[in-house]
Amino acid sequence: MRSANSPATSSRRLTRPRTSMLGGAAALCALLLLCLPARAAEVLGVYETALHKVKAVSLAGGLRYPWGLAFLPDSQFLVTEQDGRLLRISADGAQRTEIDGVPEVYAVNQGGLLDVAVAPDFASSRRIFLTYSAQSEGSGAHTHLASGVLKDDSLENIQVLFRGTPGESGGRHFGSRIAFLSDGTLAFTIGDRGQKDPSQDLMSHAGSVIRLNKDGTVPSDNPYIGRSDALPEIYSYGHRNPQGMIQHPGSGKLWLHEHGPRGGDEVNIVKPGANYGWPLVSYGINYGGSPVGTGKTSLPGITEPAHTWVPSIAPSGMAYYDGDKFPKWRGSILVGALKFQLVARLTLDGEKVTGEERLFEGEFGRIRDVRAGPGGYVYLLTDDRNGELIRLEPAD
Repeated sequence: MRSANSPATSSRRLTRPRTSMLGGAAALCALLLLCLPARAAEVLGVYETALHKVKAVSLAGGLRYPWGLAFLPDSQFLVTEQDGRLLRISADGAQRTEIDGVPEVYAVNQGGLLDVAVAPDFASSRRIFLTYSAQSEGSGAHTHLASGVLKDDSLENIQVLFRGTPGESGGRHFGSRIAFLSDGTLAFTIGDRGQKDPSQDLMSHAGSVIRLNKDGTVPSDNPYIGRSDALPEIYSYGHRNPQGMIQHPGSGKLWLHEHGPRGGDEVNIVKPGANYGWPLVSYGINYGGSPVGTGKTSLPGITEPAHTWVPSIAPSGMAYYDGDKFPKWRGSILVGALKFQLVARLTLDGEKVTGEERLFEGEFGRIRDVRAGPGGYVYLLTDDRNGELIRLEPAD
């Protein structure tokens, strides 16, 4: 069922030793990004939340609009930057290396190099997966999926596994997050490309969740296999712009969130073949104030979201927390927010969202990605031309 918005509680800042003032050459460097200085990890502050006292540590700064974060087995990080760079960052954040061989991207507006994911068998395969916007056949651009083998400082044996069609002009709503599923397949999200109606067209990839085998072939149990009026790789449709997705470790179900228009951001539990309604229904309105589609929030045949945000928080990045560093957060979903510059902690009872705690509002800037990492820490990427990789640690 569509849940009512629960009153949200907020975290309280206890200390924040860092100042935002930079002077002289340091300010010029940060502004123009002419250098990527190595520096020691920097404590940003200590924050009192409802259940834990949290210390935030900036491991790396000077990132140019970072978008996606993944963890390597040796405790290093992979970070995508929207303009097309893939970085390997050391565990302490002091060293970074640009990885060669990344596919060419269409880095316009919301397009560019998007998510990065490390294959479950990375220790033997060395394979990573990337989503990105690129020119499509004919005209325009769409979301693509590629994989490659990480060898030293290069990405080799690049395979473009998926090219979204049809190409669309403009630079809006590419999605896109990747999730590896327990059955050996993978899923990733694609936005509506700002065109609305194609999200209801099963012959268009826009506004959909795509499910593939890791070699790019289509699983035989996808919901539209054998239909002449639907693309077989589509797993669900009727989405607007999903930028966070996880597989719930208990139920095995996919959860995602997506941007609404003016209001009406949604958390959805993905069911194969389900229609999530965009642009027929929405809890939001068009930016000009007119109703969306039918002007209704639900219709027969439309799958209801598990949670909505009105007004929009502009969600981006999503993680399920089951670590031991913040034991009272276990079983929660963490969602980053671009608009309100916060992390929303959603509490669950099965498939029902029962509450929300708003953390760190306005403290770090726009949150682009949220990941639950090795050792139980939580990691954030901030969306800025001088973005940061931040680790959340217990300060209890």
